[in-house]
Amino acid sequence: MAHSNVHAVTSVRNSEVRRKDAPVNTDEFSGEANASYGQVLQTLSEGSVHRRFDPYLDIDWDSPDFRIDPADKRWILPPADPLGRHPWYLAQSEEKQIAIGIWRQANMCRVGLHFEQLLIRGLMQYMFSLGNGDPEFRYITHEAAEECNHTLMFQELVNRAGVDVPGMGPIDRKLTLAIWPAVRYFPTWFFTMIIGGEEPIDHLQKTVLRSGGQVHPLLERVMQIHVAEESRHISFAHEYLRRHVSGMGAVGRFALSLLTPLTFRIMGDMIAVPPREFRKTFGIPRSVMRELYWKSPESRETLQNIFADVRTLAWDTGLMNPIARRLWKLLAIDGPISRYRSEPTAEQVRIARLSQSA
Repeated sequence: MAHSNVHAVTSVRNSEVRRKDAPVNTDEFSGEANASYGQVLQTLSEGSVHRRFDPYLDIDWDSPDFRIDPADKRWILPPADPLGRHPWYLAQSEEKQIAIGIWRQANMCRVGLHFEQLLIRGLMQYMFSLGNGDPEFRYITHEAAEECNHTLMFQELVNRAGVDVPGMGPIDRKLTLAIWPAVRYFPTWFFTMIIGGEEPIDHLQKTVLRSGGQVHPLLERVMQIHVAEESRHISFAHEYLRRHVSGMGAVGRFALSLLTPLTFRIMGDMIAVPPREFRKTFGIPRSVMRELYWKSPESRETLQNIFADVRTLAWDTGLMNPIARRLWKLLAIDGPISRYRSEPTAEQVRIARLSQSA
């Protein structure tokens, strides 16, 4: 199945505040370098009108090719998933590998659904205070509509998978209570939370799609649609922060510089780390889970790669001060920055080679 084109708009640099040796970040979806914020939002809005998906028109759920068979080997986790290339998983029976794969992928969709629901609620709360003529209103409404479609798409896949997955764990759900006061009193932090949830999902799905390995066609189609539309959403969140962080006072900006890596680290775990039920259901040793999330050098590299794009954003917006840099390192999410949005990492190249040789 051919991959859908990913449509997005470049992030416009209104100001460049970065270390001297940091390369200029030219987005892979380039637009006019001097476009205004309003023009960027207009372009994104037009993209939502002309390049959008409907989960019940663009996915033939009842196609025989999309049927979920609990004996289908295509549900075995690919090397693109950290667990899929771990020796413990590879030593399991084929039947158990398939069952783990279905549960894992369905729960990722359920986690994505929960995040999208939280995002939609926050966006509606944010828009309540926007004035007439504000260009953010139209684009954010388009984005919320697309996120609603994503929740339908994710839940449909979960329903058809036939596994009762929990999605976010109980602790994660409590942490999300910070969203509502953030929207009201610290909106730049709220949009940092949005990026903290969108970037890990986007990175992990792109790793799977770029690997060229065998993936069930229904899961592949869901990922293609999600990646295509999330490109716009991520572009907007990045552009929002570039626009609004520059106008913050010194105290607010410093607070955000510390909250940013903390938020990304917490959100990365919420999105990528399976809940306790996963380990209990399949008898996965605690040592394996610790190694995968994030004790081994390989898993640390995955964690760092997830946030390469947002490290660039932190440099761009002046949030990478000396204290913040130490915090990024302490949280094990420091590392090189992307030269452009979604730049393939060395890890993704290795995984692609491994997948194609399997």
